[in-house]
Amino acid sequence: MKARRDVYQAIADPTRRAIINIIAKEPQNMTAIASQFEMTQQAISLHVKVLTDCGLIIIKQQGRDRFCEADLSKLGEVAEFIDQYRQHWESRLDKLEKYVAKLKKERYGKKKK
Repeated sequence: MKARRDVYQAIADPTRRAIINIIAKEPQNMTAIASQFEMTQQAISLHVKVLTDCGLIIIKQQGRDRFCEADLSKLGEVAEFIDQYRQHWESRLDKLEKYVAKLKKERYGKKKK
């Protein structure tokens, strides 16, 4: 059994992020997606496969066309992961800001009125 790709692997690539952005607005067929990139349709198909394997894209067959539709629910996992680090860095930056203010106060004295 082949290991399922994860969402982090999928969004690591700028082309795949661009594909997600395109189809998040409106489902598109493979030809329409490929026409927006300077690469072959086969290369785009490989990117779409990665996105499909991790569950960010659902492909629906409509006649001879395959339409790609975004399923962005898995990005919630990424947002939660990033949010914990955002909170950490905001806290660190707040501390740095207070420290810089303290240094300015010590160096230049109290603010003049």
